[in-house]
Amino acid sequence: MQLKKVAIVCAVMCAAFVLSAAAKAADPQTGTWKFNAGKSLYSPGPAAKSITLTIWAEEKSVKVHSEGIDGEGNPTKVDFTANFDGKDYPATGIAGGDMVSVERVDSNTLRVSVKKGGQTTMTVTSVVSADGKSRTSTFEGKDAEGHDVKNVVVYDKE
Repeated sequence: MQLKKVAIVCAVMCAAFVLSAAAKAADPQTGTWKFNAGKSLYSPGPAAKSITLTIWAEEKSVKVHSEGIDGEGNPTKVDFTANFDGKDYPATGIAGGDMVSVERVDSNTLRVSVKKGGQTTMTVTSVVSADGKSRTSTFEGKDAEGHDVKNVVVYDKE
């Protein structure tokens, strides 16, 4: 009888551990996202020709890797890893910025502040849809030349 109770407790604890690990792995930001030009709006343009965005999000941090072709046909590559603690972390490949700080607004929303010389140049708010199939990133701020930017970039999950 005692052995049966121990087995049941172990089974329940194992199931809880597996479900907890699955919940962490199921972060809606995590995955590979492809640029959807037809649903995106760029002001000013031109719009990017292609973007593949790969995100690894965990409870306390996020890693972002992006590759694509900009509106003028030039290759782009952005990389950063940051904790959700409001501190600045180095970023590469971002025009107009060399540091980022990241905030998790809620389970489906991240806000990234792009910084240059300690000053925020761009804020990017990214929201994953309730069904997890699309991600919309709104870019607001100044580009590397100081022009106002208001881009709404839509991605589809691969």
